[in-house]
Amino acid sequence: MKFGEAFTEYLKAHQERFLEDCSHVEYKRLKKVLKCCRKCRDLKDSYEVDNGEGDALSPRCQCESCPVCDQKFFSELAKEASDIAGCFSSRVRHLLNLHEHKIQRFITFVRQCFQSPQQATEQECRMLIEYVIMNALAIRKILKKYDKVHSSDNGRKFKSKMLSKHIEVLQSPWLIELGAFYINFSNSNGGRSDEPLNPFSCDLSTTEPKMTLMLPGMVKLEYNLTCPICLELVFKPYALGCGHLFCKSCACAAASVMIFEGPKAACSGSKCSVCREVGVYCNAVHMIELSLLLKKQCKEYWKERAAEERAEISRQTKMYWDVQSKYMIGY
Repeated sequence: MKFGEAFTEYLKAHQERFLEDCSHVEYKRLKKVLKCCRKCRDLKDSYEVDNGEGDALSPRCQCESCPVCDQKFFSELAKEASDIAGCFSSRVRHLLNLHEHKIQRFITFVRQCFQSPQQATEQECRMLIEYVIMNALAIRKILKKYDKVHSSDNGRKFKSKMLSKHIEVLQSPWLIELGAFYINFSNSNGGRSDEPLNPFSCDLSTTEPKMTLMLPGMVKLEYNLTCPICLELVFKPYALGCGHLFCKSCACAAASVMIFEGPKAACSGSKCSVCREVGVYCNAVHMIELSLLLKKQCKEYWKERAAEERAEISRQTKMYWDVQSKYMIGY
């Protein structure tokens, strides 16, 4: 089955129960835009060959300045990708909040009649993961088709723009948090994190600890769990607005703020230590589920890092109040 047919079936199957309030890639409409471009290209190539201006075996394309694609294709796709990323992060936050607040979980249970909270949560996780994978694949397929039609690399360049604008959903820190939550949830309910229905797995035994998302076609997407500052497994991880993961203490040190203040206390001009992007601390995400997963699987390491952090917090707190006392007294 071609991907276009599979994507259409997916939308029909989930439209009522899940996708009613969620954005998705308008795959068919974007294909029609490309089909129109292909016809224009073929007409132009045919004209050039008939007039001796081109070679039928090596068609030339108007890809670099295609008004149809510039105005419709990329603008629509950028909006759809942004809406998908926003919808996904909102749904994941909502799911994690429901899981943390038992009263809300009970209300959800009543609304869902006789469906157990465990089944509802597991179903929501799977649908969110499938939502991300299907839409991400749709974007990749349509961009690949764009480059094929126009014999260009504009589709690849658009992928880079998506990363720079933080609308590439497969690189969202909320996807890592959802994966950690799903693994934690499966283990807590007697399941296994490596069961066939769970596309996420976590390997912390190697020198490069990572979380893996298995995509269709046996394609693996790996997320490095090493802090780029201390070069160890992230401890109480935070993801900055650019998506890079850091230990809480390392992120605070890089932004010149106290650990007890947290990364969000950093000034607006603070830069990411990896990509040097400005203003990424205000949107930092505390990776609670990932932290819980790492704490369970690396108990000794976690105890050691926790003791070191407590000592550092005590030192910073004492230094802070010493400075405040001197300021208040005047010497």
